[in-house]
Amino acid sequence: MSNQNNVFTSSGNVFADLGLANSEDRLIKARLACKISEIIASQNLTQVEAARILGIDQPKISALTRGKLKDFSISRLIRYLNALGSDVEITVKPKQENCTSGSTTVV
Repeated sequence: MSNQNNVFTSSGNVFADLGLANSEDRLIKARLACKISEIIASQNLTQVEAARILGIDQPKISALTRGKLKDFSISRLIRYLNALGSDVEITVKPKQENCTSGSTTVV
């Protein structure tokens, strides 16, 4: 038995590294949900208060903050960010020369 560890360099997208379908969408949703969670925490909102602001029920806030995002679309998460008082800016620009296709990034 070998005690050797295999180390792999990440692509920057854990979902792609795991071979999951729709990996770019999953990463975007995860990053948007993270921003939403950060805003909720920074505003010291309870899940009930956040749910009221977003027009959803508390269990959906719990799912969102725990990363259970299959029932949330990207556009819905963007609307939540707006409802929490954040502007969301989408910039379209040419892809980098060394890439075969364009990409989407949330910062």
